[in-house]
Amino acid sequence: MSKHLPFGDRRDAPWYGQSIVSVSQFAPADLEYVFGVAHEMREMVGRVGSFDLLKGKLLANLFYEPSTRTASSFTAAMMRLGGAVIPINEVRYSSVSKGESLPDTIRTLEAYADCIVLRHPQMGAAAEAAQVARKPIINAGDGVGEHPTQALLDLFTIASELGRYTPKAGLSLDGLTVTLLGDLKYGRTVHSLARLLSQFGVRLNLVSPDILKMPTHIKDELDRADVRYVESTNLEDVLPASDVLYVTRVQKERFEDEAVYASVKDAYVVTRETLKAAKAAMVVMHPFPRVGEIAYEVDQDPRAAYFRQMENGMYVRMALLAMVLGKA
Repeated sequence: MSKHLPFGDRRDAPWYGQSIVSVSQFAPADLEYVFGVAHEMREMVGRVGSFDLLKGKLLANLFYEPSTRTASSFTAAMMRLGGAVIPINEVRYSSVSKGESLPDTIRTLEAYADCIVLRHPQMGAAAEAAQVARKPIINAGDGVGEHPTQALLDLFTIASELGRYTPKAGLSLDGLTVTLLGDLKYGRTVHSLARLLSQFGVRLNLVSPDILKMPTHIKDELDRADVRYVESTNLEDVLPASDVLYVTRVQKERFEDEAVYASVKDAYVVTRETLKAAKAAMVVMHPFPRVGEIAYEVDQDPRAAYFRQMENGMYVRMALLAMVLGKA
């Protein structure tokens, strides 16, 4: 059992009542705290399946964009903790279609729920919602901006897979080489993950087609943090030294011109043959959905961690819900 237990009513806890909008809110000590609670959640789910830590609490899942994994992960997390969920996954059928503003929607839902998970196509929407809300807002993706809970589960997965985190020893990522591959321009998951990784002594390889490079403002942040990184269009040049290969899909919905999308959608396809050049202990990750950038044959490779990554997402989100609702 870690130092974060026993769980209970902790209204004096540092995260009680707070919104989670950006990874910039998390220093290394905060990450260790989150990972410690997530570790205990994983242990407890393994032992008893579900428990009543958040019994009587309601979560509103407000999704303006389609979602399978994130919405289901938060729903499973809340239900594993004994709480209930108000699912709002087809916003076009709600009062929003009548012209209701985001602040009014948030104020309405917080009258019913104790916490709101928000996915929105507009960058900065989660911060706007948090400014008007009295209850915690958790950012589940805001346009091409951030996806903080995905980045937290990604980092938890990296640390777990490579033996870089234990409750007793803490978190240590120094010396790792992480390769981010694919759509780095529109991929909010890699934007958030790069920001988190910038707090550690890691090296980043940013591999993408020229038109999908990492945005300048993210690279500026990496420069300010003295992160060593290399931009490339060639995976083969950097794969042998990589400890983590984080693959992203090229997002068709972000392109106005379908011909441009078609020109880059198959720029990188990771196959069993590709991985012959990689380290035996390298970790292959993907935030999903995938649309061909990782061949199904790779699923049988022990380095393929993306389904374990999904499971970790539930534990991390369980931890975050318990934290913001004062139970951890």
